[in-house]
Amino acid sequence: MPMPERCSRFAEYRDKVLELFASKGFGQVGMRELATCLGLAPGSLYHHYPSKQHLLLDLIEEFYEELLATLGRIEKKTKRDILPRLIQAHLNLHREMPWHFRLAERDSGCLNDDQRRGRQLREQYERRLMQMLGPKARLGEQGQLAAGHAIANLLNSAPGWLTQHMLADAERNELLENLVSGAVEGLLRSPAGASSLAKASSLATVRQ
Repeated sequence: MPMPERCSRFAEYRDKVLELFASKGFGQVGMRELATCLGLAPGSLYHHYPSKQHLLLDLIEEFYEELLATLGRIEKKTKRDILPRLIQAHLNLHREMPWHFRLAERDSGCLNDDQRRGRQLREQYERRLMQMLGPKARLGEQGQLAAGHAIANLLNSAPGWLTQHMLADAERNELLENLVSGAVEGLLRSPAGASSLAKASSLATVRQ
């Protein structure tokens, strides 16, 4: 079945659906519960969304579209000090879209095989990250892919690392920037680091 256009009422649904998916877990939410949450009859929801995977795809597409737009704005401003700007932009975006970050990192794998656009947007985002960070002669093609995936996982999961600690915003941001920049710089210096960090960041995502 072809993917329908994003529902005209998507903006109206978004926040309630995001909170429900992100708090309970995508696999634990059924279409009837979604309809109840939105104040709709199940038939009305099915009219707009044939399955909950279609809702998930709309949310994940929106997330990566915003990330790609953010990268584009950074590229237009400067070609220098890219990494600190990338880290700060992700921290800022996490404050604006916390549920999107949690959902994308945890539940992207729940998309159906015919819903490839979500994965394509993620891959496009990872490639853009590597392009912005500059050519890495010491990394082969597979190393580039692994590094892009690892860096994306770091940038998207890092903002949630310190939520349990009572820190001032400036202190929290400085600590996260130091942690992420150190990890990324170390990865890009070492060809072996790409695969190791990709495994580590994937494990961190699973544990969230």
